[in-house]
Amino acid sequence: MADSRRPLSAALFITLGLIGAFTVSAVAGFWDDDAPGTGFRAFGARVDRPGEVRVEVLNGAGVAGLARDATYRLRGEGFDVVFFGNAEHFRHERSVVVDRVGDPDLARAVAAALGVDSVATAVDSALMLEVTVVLGDDWPPAPPPDRSWLDRLRGLVEDGDAKDTIDADPDGS
Repeated sequence: MADSRRPLSAALFITLGLIGAFTVSAVAGFWDDDAPGTGFRAFGARVDRPGEVRVEVLNGAGVAGLARDATYRLRGEGFDVVFFGNAEHFRHERSVVVDRVGDPDLARAVAAALGVDSVATAVDSALMLEVTVVLGDDWPPAPPPDRSWLDRLRGLVEDGDAKDTIDADPDGS
Protein backbone atom coordinates (compact mmCIF):
# COMPACT_ATOMS: atom_id res chain seq x y z
CA MET A 1 0.00 0.00 0.00
CA ALA A 2 2.88 2.36 0.79
CA ASP A 3 4.35 1.79 -2.68
CA SER A 4 1.12 2.92 -4.41
CA ARG A 5 1.12 6.23 -2.50
CA ARG A 6 4.70 7.09 -3.38
CA PRO A 7 4.03 8.18 -7.06
CA LEU A 8 0.95 10.12 -5.93
CA SER A 9 2.95 11.91 -3.21
CA ALA A 10 5.73 12.73 -5.68
CA ALA A 11 3.23 14.11 -8.21
CA LEU A 12 1.55 16.21 -5.51
CA PHE A 13 4.93 17.53 -4.30
CA ILE A 14 5.97 18.49 -7.86
CA THR A 15 2.60 20.14 -8.56
CA LEU A 16 2.77 22.22 -5.37
CA GLY A 17 6.35 23.22 -6.20
CA LEU A 18 5.34 24.39 -9.68
CA ILE A 19 2.38 26.35 -8.32
CA GLY A 20 4.69 28.01 -5.79
CA ALA A 21 7.25 28.89 -8.47
CA PHE A 22 4.59 30.42 -10.73
CA THR A 23 3.15 32.39 -7.82
CA VAL A 24 6.53 33.79 -6.83
CA SER A 25 7.40 34.75 -10.43
CA ALA A 26 4.00 36.41 -10.95
CA VAL A 27 4.27 38.45 -7.76
CA ALA A 28 7.88 39.42 -8.49
CA GLY A 29 6.85 40.72 -11.93
CA PHE A 30 4.48 43.30 -10.45
CA TRP A 31 7.16 45.29 -8.64
CA ASP A 32 10.21 46.71 -10.32
CA ASP A 33 12.33 49.02 -8.24
CA ASP A 34 14.98 49.52 -10.94
CA ALA A 35 13.14 52.49 -12.45
CA PRO A 36 11.23 54.38 -9.79
CA GLY A 37 8.31 56.36 -11.09
CA THR A 38 8.02 54.54 -14.41
CA GLY A 39 6.82 51.10 -13.32
CA PHE A 40 9.13 49.36 -15.80
CA ARG A 41 12.79 49.16 -16.69
CA ALA A 42 14.45 50.86 -19.61
CA PHE A 43 18.01 50.11 -20.67
CA GLY A 44 19.51 52.32 -23.36
CA ALA A 45 17.31 52.02 -26.44
CA ARG A 46 15.52 48.89 -25.23
CA VAL A 47 12.31 48.88 -23.21
CA ASP A 48 11.20 45.66 -21.56
CA ARG A 49 7.48 46.39 -21.94
CA PRO A 50 6.95 48.79 -24.87
CA GLY A 51 3.17 48.35 -24.57
CA GLU A 52 3.33 50.53 -21.47
CA VAL A 53 4.96 53.40 -23.38
CA ARG A 54 2.18 55.70 -24.60
CA VAL A 55 3.17 57.57 -27.74
CA GLU A 56 1.66 60.29 -29.92
CA VAL A 57 2.87 60.61 -33.51
CA LEU A 58 2.59 63.95 -35.29
CA ASN A 59 3.10 64.62 -39.00
CA GLY A 60 5.32 67.69 -39.20
CA ALA A 61 6.21 67.34 -42.87
CA GLY A 62 2.79 67.51 -44.53
CA VAL A 63 3.22 64.22 -46.39
CA ALA A 64 -0.09 62.37 -46.48
CA GLY A 65 -0.07 59.18 -44.38
CA LEU A 66 3.28 59.85 -42.71
CA ALA A 67 2.01 59.68 -39.11
CA ARG A 68 -0.09 56.62 -39.94
CA ASP A 69 2.93 54.78 -41.37
CA ALA A 70 5.01 55.57 -38.29
CA THR A 71 2.11 54.46 -36.09
CA TYR A 72 1.98 51.08 -37.85
CA ARG A 73 5.71 50.65 -37.37
CA LEU A 74 5.59 51.54 -33.67
CA ARG A 75 2.58 49.33 -32.99
CA GLY A 76 4.39 46.53 -34.79
CA GLU A 77 7.21 46.99 -32.28
CA GLY A 78 4.69 46.80 -29.42
CA PHE A 79 4.40 50.49 -28.48
CA ASP A 80 1.02 51.92 -27.48
CA VAL A 81 0.32 54.74 -29.95
CA VAL A 82 -2.58 56.62 -28.39
CA PHE A 83 -2.84 59.38 -31.00
CA PHE A 84 -1.59 60.18 -34.47
CA GLY A 85 -2.31 63.26 -36.55
CA ASN A 86 -0.83 66.52 -37.77
CA ALA A 87 1.64 68.78 -35.99
CA GLU A 88 0.88 72.50 -35.56
CA HIS A 89 2.76 73.20 -38.80
CA PHE A 90 4.43 71.31 -41.64
CA ARG A 91 7.79 73.09 -41.61
CA HIS A 92 9.71 70.45 -39.61
CA GLU A 93 12.86 69.57 -41.53
CA ARG A 94 14.13 66.99 -39.01
CA SER A 95 12.23 64.38 -37.07
CA VAL A 96 12.48 64.48 -33.30
CA VAL A 97 11.33 62.16 -30.51
CA VAL A 98 10.41 64.03 -27.33
CA ASP A 99 10.55 62.56 -23.83
CA ARG A 100 7.51 63.84 -21.90
CA VAL A 101 8.10 62.24 -18.47
CA GLY A 102 11.79 62.79 -17.74
CA ASP A 103 12.90 59.31 -18.84
CA PRO A 104 14.93 59.75 -22.05
CA ASP A 105 15.45 55.98 -22.35
CA LEU A 106 11.82 55.66 -23.38
CA ALA A 107 12.25 58.28 -26.10
CA ARG A 108 15.47 56.60 -27.26
CA ALA A 109 13.64 53.27 -27.59
CA VAL A 110 10.92 54.88 -29.73
CA ALA A 111 13.56 56.73 -31.78
CA ALA A 112 15.43 53.48 -32.40
CA ALA A 113 12.23 51.79 -33.59
CA LEU A 114 11.67 54.59 -36.11
CA GLY A 115 15.28 55.17 -37.14
CA VAL A 116 15.24 58.73 -35.79
CA ASP A 117 18.48 60.09 -34.34
CA SER A 118 17.20 63.23 -32.60
CA VAL A 119 15.86 62.91 -29.03
CA ALA A 120 14.83 65.81 -26.76
CA THR A 121 13.22 66.21 -23.34
CA ALA A 122 10.25 68.50 -22.68
CA VAL A 123 8.36 67.20 -19.66
CA ASP A 124 4.61 67.79 -19.88
CA SER A 125 2.52 65.78 -17.43
CA ALA A 126 -0.73 67.21 -18.84
CA LEU A 127 -0.32 65.14 -22.01
CA MET A 128 -0.80 61.81 -20.20
CA LEU A 129 1.74 60.04 -22.41
CA GLU A 130 5.44 59.26 -22.28
CA VAL A 131 6.71 60.17 -25.76
CA THR A 132 5.83 62.54 -28.61
CA VAL A 133 7.15 61.92 -32.12
CA VAL A 134 7.24 64.82 -34.59
CA LEU A 135 8.03 63.53 -38.06
CA GLY A 136 9.93 65.86 -40.36
CA ASP A 137 10.98 65.90 -44.00
CA ASP A 138 13.74 63.38 -43.21
CA TRP A 139 11.30 60.57 -42.32
CA PRO A 140 11.14 57.80 -43.28
CA PRO A 141 14.85 57.18 -43.44
CA ALA A 142 15.97 56.36 -46.96
CA PRO A 143 15.77 52.62 -47.62
CA PRO A 144 18.92 50.88 -48.77
CA PRO A 145 19.41 51.15 -52.53
CA ASP A 146 17.53 48.46 -54.40
CA ARG A 147 19.88 46.09 -56.10
CA SER A 148 18.93 44.37 -59.33
CA TRP A 149 18.43 40.62 -59.34
CA LEU A 150 21.71 40.31 -61.24
CA ASP A 151 23.65 42.20 -58.54
CA ARG A 152 22.08 40.03 -55.83
CA LEU A 153 22.98 36.89 -57.78
CA ARG A 154 26.54 38.10 -58.26
CA GLY A 155 26.76 38.70 -54.50
CA LEU A 156 25.83 35.07 -53.88
CA VAL A 157 28.49 33.72 -56.21
CA GLU A 158 31.88 33.93 -54.55
CA ASP A 159 34.10 32.33 -57.24
CA GLY A 160 35.60 34.99 -59.54
CA ASP A 161 35.42 32.69 -62.60
CA ALA A 162 31.77 31.92 -61.97
CA LYS A 163 30.92 35.62 -61.96
CA ASP A 164 32.20 35.95 -65.50
CA THR A 165 29.79 33.28 -66.73
CA ILE A 166 26.67 35.17 -65.61
CA ASP A 167 24.91 36.86 -68.52
CA ALA A 168 25.09 40.60 -67.97
CA ASP A 169 21.92 41.22 -69.98
CA PRO A 170 18.91 40.64 -67.68
CA ASP A 171 16.47 40.57 -70.64
CA GLY A 172 18.27 37.65 -72.23
CA SER A 173 18.60 39.35 -75.63
